[in-house]
Amino acid sequence: MTPTAAKQFLDDNQVKFILAQFVDIHGTAKTKAVPASHYEDILDPGAGFAGFALWGFNMLPNSPDFLAVGDPATLSLVPWMPGFARMVCVGHVLGEPYPYDTRYVLMQQLDRLAAKGWTLNTGIEPEFVLLRKTEQGQIVPSDATDVLDKPCYDYKGLSRSRAFIERLVECLQAVDFDVYQIDHEDANGQFEINYTYSDCLTSADRYIFFKMAASEIAKEMGLVASFMPKPFSNRTGTGMHMHLSIWENGVNLFADDNDPRCLGLSPLAYHFLGGLLAHAPALTAICAPTVNSYKRLVVGRSLSGATWAPAYISYGDNNRSSLVRIPGGRLEFRLADGSCNPYLAAAAVIAAGLDGIENQLDPGEPSNFNLYDLSPTELTEKGIHTLPQSLKEAIDALTADPVITNALGVLADEFIMLKQMEWVEYMRHVSDWEVDRYLEFF
Repeated sequence: MTPTAAKQFLDDNQVKFILAQFVDIHGTAKTKAVPASHYEDILDPGAGFAGFALWGFNMLPNSPDFLAVGDPATLSLVPWMPGFARMVCVGHVLGEPYPYDTRYVLMQQLDRLAAKGWTLNTGIEPEFVLLRKTEQGQIVPSDATDVLDKPCYDYKGLSRSRAFIERLVECLQAVDFDVYQIDHEDANGQFEINYTYSDCLTSADRYIFFKMAASEIAKEMGLVASFMPKPFSNRTGTGMHMHLSIWENGVNLFADDNDPRCLGLSPLAYHFLGGLLAHAPALTAICAPTVNSYKRLVVGRSLSGATWAPAYISYGDNNRSSLVRIPGGRLEFRLADGSCNPYLAAAAVIAAGLDGIENQLDPGEPSNFNLYDLSPTELTEKGIHTLPQSLKEAIDALTADPVITNALGVLADEFIMLKQMEWVEYMRHVSDWEVDRYLEFF
């Protein structure tokens, strides 16, 4: 958007402030409100921040300012905040893009694709749980009648949360999200809202906007929209599935009707898939980056009969028990959850996939059967390995994977350090379960 077009847009929509927005290493939205009259300041030199006040930017109190330089193509309204607009930014320090900025990390991986004439399109499926706090401070589903053991697609569960859903979808549609379906998911109070795919940078920008919208609209209604991977121990966790396909000149290079494996994939797609499977342990640290993530990825079942989360490194046709599902002409990567940074997740996925393409990695034969039904011995016999089952395992795998760490650059060490600290804090924490079990046990 040119400065003239931007000024017209701001005037036409009576915008008073622009949120200069970026994310920290955890994928949490950070902003400054800039008066609309200073729109061009966001483009040059950028909105200034003290980087030491942010997670994952490797700065000290005496470091130069972190300047969030806006991408004018991302200027849009913030419908739930009348008078506000948003512009997505890339961090700069001393006039150069900052390698600790996760959007910039993704942009560097996109340059690798662009050098081949390719674009990675992604369709992100946002899942979240709509909750409320009781007078006693407990967290429960927002609808007290949403109690079915198998609540997936339940009409009543969807209907009774319609005020929130309608408001959220209205706000998304107002900024050109092509929302095409909404459903109640497999946990009580859990929903998924689907919108049309786009290039992966736009998808990551939109996912952050989606989380901003859901969280604030819920807050206005006295509710909590949580993207926590596993808020309830006996219920299905919250994922962030990524549908992946590489395109060139409007042609999907992953689709092939003559696929001898009858999954509709091209050799290029199979090599990309081979890279995802080969680097799955390291990708787990990026895509499932919290202690709580591994309560979702657990081997076993939930109250509804299935966790719907991948625990095994495999792929299959329409197989939702696999790490990668093949819905036809694309890959559905089911590892990521709502706590991940979507820019880092996409960057790591590209690095893994390109390694598969460059080394022509073979993903092996598909697992077109229910992996949840197999014993550990049967899985071993089929050569199917388990994903890391703790944050520590995943961080160790990431540390040992130069393909993924090199793709993240200097940010890899920062990410690993922060996640190692998180694991140590978790291991030192004494939970209610431990007190209840051990206080008077011995």
